[in-house]
Amino acid sequence: MNDPVDLRKPHPASVSPPQFEALCPPPQLLPGENIDHYRTLQAVIFRDLDPQSAVEWLLAIDIAELSWEMQRYRVLRHRLLSTYRQKAVEMTLRRVDLAGIAPDFQDVAEIYTVGNALDWQLDASAAIDIEARLRSYGFDQHAISMEVYVQAREILVLFESLVNGAQLRRLMLLKEINNFRRSRGPDLAKVAGRKSQTSDVTFPRRGFPDGALHES
Repeated sequence: MNDPVDLRKPHPASVSPPQFEALCPPPQLLPGENIDHYRTLQAVIFRDLDPQSAVEWLLAIDIAELSWEMQRYRVLRHRLLSTYRQKAVEMTLRRVDLAGIAPDFQDVAEIYTVGNALDWQLDASAAIDIEARLRSYGFDQHAISMEVYVQAREILVLFESLVNGAQLRRLMLLKEINNFRRSRGPDLAKVAGRKSQTSDVTFPRRGFPDGALHES
């Protein structure tokens, strides 16, 4: 059983053995991503997989990279939902504030609605007032969240396909590393058997024939 992993403990710049460091290229991180978090994730995956050969290290490196990509997609998806929340508030305000507005004042009311949605994002006190007013019309946080998903439905499909694709590739690599180890098992057993047979062989001891030392 693996020992508990202390995520607070600093990890070295490279967690692979020196002979395999060339197989592990520097990570290509996006702005805002933390190299220490990446190294920690990589280290615990390498620890679980315990690669022993160059092929296993290549597979383990790809598995760690795909795991990081999945985390990246989930973080970006959450940020996307936060961005679309302003659009959802704007759309909900439009339903409340533009209802019954005369056509001549539609453009002016639209400008105020956009400004109020921006205030909701930038001003905490304005956000409290706007959310209270929306609740008074029956639009609570759940209603706003539903509007968020409606507004972001197309881009969410993209992120879902990215996460699922990375997950599928990771599962395939895990299966491949297991198949590789199973295929190597008989070969290693044969090598061990040959070594055992070699060590059991006894060679005749060379010496002088009986009585040779007594002959003159």
